[in-house]
Amino acid sequence: MLPPSTISEAFPAFPGTAPDQRITAIVPARNEEMSIESCVRSLAEQPEIAEILVVNDQSSDRTAEIVRGLTAQLHSLRLLEAPPVPAGWLGKNHAIWEAAKHASSRWLLFMDADAELCEGAAAWALRIANENGAALVSFSPEQLMGTWYEKALIPFVYYRLAKHFPYDQVNNPESKTAAANGQFLMIRADVYDAVGGHQSVASDVLEDVALAKRVKAARFRIWFGSGAGVVRARMYRSFDAMWQGWEKNLYLLVGGTPGTVYREMFAVLPWISLALLIVGFQVPIALVAAAGLLLASHAVYAGTLLRNQFRGIYILYYIPAVLLYAAVLWASYRAYAQGFVRWKGRPVAVKAAD
Repeated sequence: MLPPSTISEAFPAFPGTAPDQRITAIVPARNEEMSIESCVRSLAEQPEIAEILVVNDQSSDRTAEIVRGLTAQLHSLRLLEAPPVPAGWLGKNHAIWEAAKHASSRWLLFMDADAELCEGAAAWALRIANENGAALVSFSPEQLMGTWYEKALIPFVYYRLAKHFPYDQVNNPESKTAAANGQFLMIRADVYDAVGGHQSVASDVLEDVALAKRVKAARFRIWFGSGAGVVRARMYRSFDAMWQGWEKNLYLLVGGTPGTVYREMFAVLPWISLALLIVGFQVPIALVAAAGLLLASHAVYAGTLLRNQFRGIYILYYIPAVLLYAAVLWASYRAYAQGFVRWKGRPVAVKAAD
């Protein structure tokens, strides 16, 4: 496989794409005026993407207006309006399902509006699919972060998710572990239909993971890997949005049961160091031991950051990262115990994992 830095050189733009290598990109968009244009333009620059379907999911901002303006420039772009969300569906899942009915390509690419592709990304995904016989290809995007709280929490979340969804196990057809990231999820249209599409995951908060599980259970191959140099995303632009996003997802991502939450808390919180700090008020040598353990934890985290394509400097956020992660995980657990979360102005009924 080529490194991401050489993707555009290996796959230069070309005027014609074989029919079996054409892609329909589907972007559900609800109040995405800050990012929708960058997302759409990055899709339009991919020669393999034959059509772009943006689904306006009852936005109250300028999302639809921006897309309408782009349709005059980008002939592959169409704006669809999502109908009201029926009972038993989540809004995003319903918007994608409605758009998929209009797709005409062999491959479907589901993209979140906060993501954008790098040059050659679509060709790279197709090459991975062809070389691995994969019916579903998904990337975990390179994360763009501006604030201290993004730099603290987001790398730590992805560090923990790498423990729960290792790429080698996800990509091993003999392993039951399955995962995908809805910010970039490309699937063959016939396979999408065979597993029931988004209708089969209508009420799933983690629709990307649920869809990947269905694809793998049907004995189709999936490929999931790092999206560094392929796709990038700025997930959240405020602390409130970041909190709501992980409150909605984190409980399910770690397992979706109280037991998995308690095990995760035990794994990430530096209990021994905290105990030694308390003992240190009476036994000063314990303070030295606590400091040593914390330094060791920082070193381990630094190595994990680099392996997961994050900057090593984010080690400086280790303590706030642990505290934020534990707090939002507990909030996610409580939200699922109460039965609902709020996301983009909508109440979302939730339940624990099966």
